[in-house]
Parts: sequence; C-alpha cells; structure tokens
Amino acid sequence: MGSQEVRALQSISVDITNNEYVALMGPSGSGKSTLMNLLGCLDTPTSGEYVLNGTNVSLMTDSELAEVRNREIGFVFQTFNLLPRLSAMENVALPLVYSGLSKSKRNKKAEEVLEAVGLGDRIDHKPNELSGGQRQRVAIARALVNDPAIILADEPTGNLDTKTSIEIMSIFEDIHRRGNTVILVTHEPDIADHAHRVIRLRDGVVESDMKNTNITTADNPDHNYNIR
Repeated sequence: MGSQEVRALQSISVDITNNEYVALMGPSGSGKSTLMNLLGCLDTPTSGEYVLNGTNVSLMTDSELAEVRNREIGFVFQTFNLLPRLSAMENVALPLVYSGLSKSKRNKKAEEVLEAVGLGDRIDHKPNELSGGQRQRVAIARALVNDPAIILADEPTGNLDTKTSIEIMSIFEDIHRRGNTVILVTHEPDIADHAHRVIRLRDGVVESDMKNTNITTADNPDHNYNIR
C-alpha cells in the first residue's frame, strides 16, 4: 500500500490432505482471503513455499499457475461470477475450452454436471432468469466440470437465504463424499459447522486449527444429488 508494507500472513504453516473438508474462519483483516488466494494459485507468496500435490507452485510462472488452476482447482464465489450473456450450460462449459474437447463434448459434459446439481431443466436459462440459489448451483457445476481435486469456496452462501444455504451446503457435502478436497472460506459459524476441520486466523497467524466435533449435516429430503 504505497510505501507501507502490510504483512497479511506471518509464518503460516498449514497441511491439508486429500479429501479433507476444511473451513477457514477469521474476522476482517485476519488474512483468510490472502490464504485463500494463495491456496487457489491466484497469488504467490513473497517468501516460503506452497506445495500442491507434490509440486512447489510458488515457483511457477503466471501461465503455469493458470494451467494448475484450471486442472486442479474449482472455484465457487459468493457473487457467482457468471457471464450474464451466456446460458447456464455455456457458463459451465467455459473452463473446458482450454481442455481441447469439441464444443459438442463440452456441452454434453456441462449438461451432465448441471443435471447432477439439480438444474437439468435450466440449462438454457441465462443468469438473470435464475434465482440466487440456482445461480450458485451453476457456479458449483462450473467448478466441478473439469473434475478438479480441490473445490475452493469463498463465502458460497453469503448472498443466499437460510433454506437455500442448506441446499447449497448439501451439495458441498456430496462433493466431499465423492472424494474431493473442499476448502470453505466463511465468517458464519453455522456454515463452518459443516466442515470436518476449522482453521481460525487472526492478525495473519493461525489462532487455532481443530477438528470439528459438532459437524452439521445438511439433510435435504427434497433433493438427491448424485454427482459423478
């Protein structure tokens, strides 16, 4: 910030193993957004290392990081980040453009993932024709379409009502059960309670890192998600 140096994270040391379900928590300014950006290969650390699946990604170029993001990480954002002029299917198929698949194969896979999150009847709808919960399901489908190892969700229920939030958390539980690593950034304790492990940050350091003994299951009898 000009001549002022801000140390967003200080001596952070965190290990997250395959198929963990982790919540990152902390007040504004705690460093959780910076840690999320590092884990998602959106930023690189000024010192130290970030090793992802055995590769030190902190030494990679921007183009190499972009390839890792597209192959290894699926992002879900609070504001959905959907392209308004594209249909649900086109938004979900977008990450596959770089995979070399033909358009027909990209659309087929996008349609399958939309079916898996309960939106098979909304594939041709544009974002402004969908509810907030439906838009977030499109965003989740887009995150899943490349079969990433890690799903990184930043306040995924922040713009949703309670009932819709429960439905979205049910999808994340299914994603975790199928073998994905899920990393959830949230300031809401009831959302963090869905995770199996909670890492709390404060002033750029890890304040606590504990298993969650009070795991909440988002029972949703109205939906039966089968994500493959």
